[in-house]
Amino acid sequence: MGFKNLRLLLIGRIVLLIGTIMLLAYVTYQAPNNVNLTFLIILIVIQTVMLVRSIDKTNREISGFLSSIKYDDFTTTYPTQGRGKSMNELYAEFNNVIKKFREIRADKEANYHYFRTIVQHVGIGLITFNKLGDVQIINSSAKKLIGVESLNNIFELSKVSAKLVESLVKLKTGGSALIELTNEGTRTQLSVYVIELVLRGEEFKLVSVQNIQSELEEKEMEAWQNLIRVLTHEIMNSVTPLSSLAATVETNLVDNIEDDVPIEKEELEDIYLAVQTIKRRSEGLIRFVSDFRNLTRIPEPKLHEIEVKKVLDHVSLLLKLEMEKKNVDYIVNISPVGLMFNADKELLDQVLINLLQNAIHALDENEGEKALIVNAFINEYGRPTLTIRDNGVGIDEEALGKIFIPFFTTKKQGSGIGLSLSKQIMRKHGGSITVKSVMNEGTEFTLTF
Repeated sequence: MGFKNLRLLLIGRIVLLIGTIMLLAYVTYQAPNNVNLTFLIILIVIQTVMLVRSIDKTNREISGFLSSIKYDDFTTTYPTQGRGKSMNELYAEFNNVIKKFREIRADKEANYHYFRTIVQHVGIGLITFNKLGDVQIINSSAKKLIGVESLNNIFELSKVSAKLVESLVKLKTGGSALIELTNEGTRTQLSVYVIELVLRGEEFKLVSVQNIQSELEEKEMEAWQNLIRVLTHEIMNSVTPLSSLAATVETNLVDNIEDDVPIEKEELEDIYLAVQTIKRRSEGLIRFVSDFRNLTRIPEPKLHEIEVKKVLDHVSLLLKLEMEKKNVDYIVNISPVGLMFNADKELLDQVLINLLQNAIHALDENEGEKALIVNAFINEYGRPTLTIRDNGVGIDEEALGKIFIPFFTTKKQGSGIGLSLSKQIMRKHGGSITVKSVMNEGTEFTLTF
């Protein structure tokens, strides 16, 4: 019974068990004796139990090995000598597997610490949290930008900014928001960008946070400079001839007054023409100021679920005669049918009419086919989108960078506030308007809600 080789041990016990069973059969049929029968039965039971225990021992060792893998316990080492060839080989493979798992875990921990160090030292703020708001990762930059020393749950940021928490909870993949924070008396503009992830069946959000205060200030200064440049250009165009005409009229009147000479009819006609010109230029200046005032008085949108098809049908009806007169092919594609937008219908009408009229005017110089295509769909980030594309002359690169500046226009007859109004209306909807154009191929405006 002291075999080291498990195989021989099992064979020996099986042979003894078979021999004992045969002996029991012989005694039962040839020399029945209650004492012998009882002894042999007890002996068979003992041998069976020992055989089962030997097999169970092997099973327990295999089970222990699998448990070590299951619970990431790779400290066990199995003996590879003195257990028989097959068991020695089995234990050697156990040790190899455990060693491999140990190396994988070491590599994984090294990579984890490596990436964690990168995340902690990157200049962009990063936060990850689950559906309950529990924070898994928040790096040093995010803590500094938001103004917290630690963060366990995203809803703890309510004391910093309720708007920030609302944005983090509501934003979907690809969504972004601008949040203004005041930390220790310093105003900060944060740009928040969200991506949704699924890891092992659990939903997470990865949030990047950047301080764009300096960039905004630069853009704000650039916008003021552009606006002032346009305003001074328009005002000087009106004021300079007014001043010149007024000076001319003043000179003529002074001469007549000083010489005590009555004004002749020809001179009166010149003065009348000058006054008329002054009146027209003054009215133009008043309209310009009125347009500027309208640009700063856009109402807050009253959002409702509206069907895109009905909106486009209404707008196209308003422009139908003009498009027919200019032989413009108007094509509308809506996917899915019955697509709904959450928008202010009146303001959206204003944007669409302006963009469609611009597209129609852009087609004036086309000698061949004139096409105006409107597409409505849900983009790859799940956001309702409208595109308005024409095959007109296009917009040159220099003008393309200025078309959203108030009062900038490439048309002879135009106020230059249509696209500026459209951009403000889209921003008030929480969306955006972008443009791309290729000379002699056409222009496409994209509205994203």
